[in-house]
Amino acid sequence: MHVELKHLRTMEALAETGSLSAAAERLHLTQSALSHQIKALESQLEAPLYARKSRPLRLTRQGERLLHLAQEVLPLVEEARRDLHRMHSGENGRLFIAIECHSCFGWLMPAMDRYRRLWPEVEMDLTTSSTFDPLPALARGELDLVVTSDRQAIEGIHYHHLFDYQTLLALSPDHPLASNAWIEPGHLSSETLITYPVERRRLDVFTRFLLPAKVEPAAVRHTELTLMMMQLVASGRGVCALPDWALAEYLERDYVEARKLGREGLHGELFAAIREEEYEQAWMKDFLEIARQFLLQGRD
Repeated sequence: MHVELKHLRTMEALAETGSLSAAAERLHLTQSALSHQIKALESQLEAPLYARKSRPLRLTRQGERLLHLAQEVLPLVEEARRDLHRMHSGENGRLFIAIECHSCFGWLMPAMDRYRRLWPEVEMDLTTSSTFDPLPALARGELDLVVTSDRQAIEGIHYHHLFDYQTLLALSPDHPLASNAWIEPGHLSSETLITYPVERRRLDVFTRFLLPAKVEPAAVRHTELTLMMMQLVASGRGVCALPDWALAEYLERDYVEARKLGREGLHGELFAAIREEEYEQAWMKDFLEIARQFLLQGRD
């Protein structure tokens, strides 16, 4: 049997994502290419690696054994790769991060904790961008990474796609608007809109939903904490617009209801903005990979 690292990474991706299509996306392969890879490995083993038509995907005993091997081997390979990079470059690196998305704290903080254990020599810092424009600061070298949905054309800045999202309106389960299939801008003219304490130009609910329709909410209330937003919404003190992934755990608990903004929904993208000369650095690529893993976990 000839098992390669790519096979182990495939087993890890299958187990963590629970589907062939999601695993292919994680591995940057087409679903067809991943299927061919798995079939070739199954042919060597003369046994299936996962149960077909299972939802979510379920590994067989042979698949579980390979997954166990992947869990032992891949961390050792990654540790060796980092050590070799350190020996070659002698660079410690610096990772000063600014976020424009307050709800990103839910995945960013644990991602930073894991990253510190892997790269203890990299100097890290974190700030919100509520009082300054972070992308020009990134271009000037004052920051090293900006989490943003605002992709500005600035020379020397690379935008690494993190994920797509949909902004939803959260409201209490007994709110009259909960009977609507979607929310129109005019519906918010009599509502208290709860937002993070940032400028309106950085909030999709204003720039892409309310302002184009020339609609102003009855009142605007600010809070820095997502949990506080959910408590206010659940108690009928207002409504708020958040990314779908930030609302997921509250929707699962039936704490709030959520409706799309507009018939087609309000969709967006989140990026990690990085200076081009640092994008290929091993310590930077590792952070992006760790962030992606936590994002996927939060959306599963």
